[in-house]
Amino acid sequence: MGEKFTREAIIQQIKEENVRFIRLQFTDMLGNIKNVEIPLSQLDKALDNKMMFDGSSIEGFVRIEESDMHLYPDLDTFVVFPWTSEKGKVARFICDIYNPDGTPFEGCPRYNLKRNLKKMEELGFDAFNIGTEPEFFLFKLDEKGNPTLELNDHGGYFDLAPTDLGENCRRDIVLELEEMGFEIEASHHEVAPGQHEIDFKYSDAVKHADDIQTFKLVVKTIARKHNLHATFMPKPLFGVNGSGMHVNMSLFRNGENAFFSENGEMQLSDTAFSFLAGVLKHATNFTAVTNPIVNSYKRLVPGYEAPCYVAWSGSNRSPLIRVPSSRGISTRIEVRSVDPAANPYMALAVLLASGLDGVQNKMEAPEAIDRNIYVMDKAEREANGIQDLPSTLMEALNLLQKDEIMVESLGEHLFEHFIEAKEIEWDMFRTTVHPWEREQYLTNY
Repeated sequence: MGEKFTREAIIQQIKEENVRFIRLQFTDMLGNIKNVEIPLSQLDKALDNKMMFDGSSIEGFVRIEESDMHLYPDLDTFVVFPWTSEKGKVARFICDIYNPDGTPFEGCPRYNLKRNLKKMEELGFDAFNIGTEPEFFLFKLDEKGNPTLELNDHGGYFDLAPTDLGENCRRDIVLELEEMGFEIEASHHEVAPGQHEIDFKYSDAVKHADDIQTFKLVVKTIARKHNLHATFMPKPLFGVNGSGMHVNMSLFRNGENAFFSENGEMQLSDTAFSFLAGVLKHATNFTAVTNPIVNSYKRLVPGYEAPCYVAWSGSNRSPLIRVPSSRGISTRIEVRSVDPAANPYMALAVLLASGLDGVQNKMEAPEAIDRNIYVMDKAEREANGIQDLPSTLMEALNLLQKDEIMVESLGEHLFEHFIEAKEIEWDMFRTTVHPWEREQYLTNY
């Protein structure tokens, strides 16, 4: 992954590795990976951008009367899945979605991220580099192959076997990822029982969003081979930490990190502080995108290390934004609220737009909060200018709709379809009678 593939090199590799099928993958508005699988005989048609699919069947795409969409494979995303059969392997391309008239489809999350990156380039920056830390849980499967809530280990943070019984599965995931070209930086058990984290090297925004989607696919595929179910649901279990996907971000200009300044406060540049200020300004409003499901808000509560408050610090881990200690080319800011249910293309688009708003308007960052915010009461937080993140999906959706910068960063098509889908999701949750209600009220009333 990350190589520059030519058509000829791809055809050569397909022959050498006995590839028999090609998956043309893309991501829908909700962050789900979709694909059209074609036999090798259709490869030339695919590489000529002539493969079509019915967009009306995909969440957030188009109406039935305008359903024909084209898949444009990105040659640089070509990879052979190593776990597929030796009798005939499967390879994939990640695709952009185009309209029949050859124009980019505005409802394609990958295209929308590229659209936001063009604005970054207009401001004189070369790259938006991203490193993420996606977490996930491993649950046992039952005899029918369905997920249970039974964990396969009782490990804790950085634990070793025999406590960490997910270690073998995690190791196999790492090996498969490395065979596909990932550079794995760390792999370890997380705080909660059954919870794991695998970190891979930073890259530019589009490639990293592609990598997140590939990572999720590999994790789920290899987990199933171990008779386990991997879930990126933010809070599958009450009373333990949820799963986050911390996002480390930096802007580059002329090949150098624009967030680093040898003589700046904390060795951070004015650009870094303005970008940070922009992210803080829009944080409550982009939360619907970075934390997009009802369950996301069960994670964003005090007591489980997830941030609930809009503030920043260089060392304190309770605020929304942390500035890790590395400097030079590794200077970055870390947004800790994002969870792995987020569509990575859309999440990076709103984060970039927030930061660029700060840079463009030369916003000044507030004072760092180096105290534990969790022990402050509401009056103390208000005195320090600390806002709360939204506590429900509906609250987050209302805030998103009021922020013109965020609306524009998603584009009209994605914004309207996202709001519509999420309001339906909230209404389904709101009107469902949950087990907790029956436990509390059935015998008392």
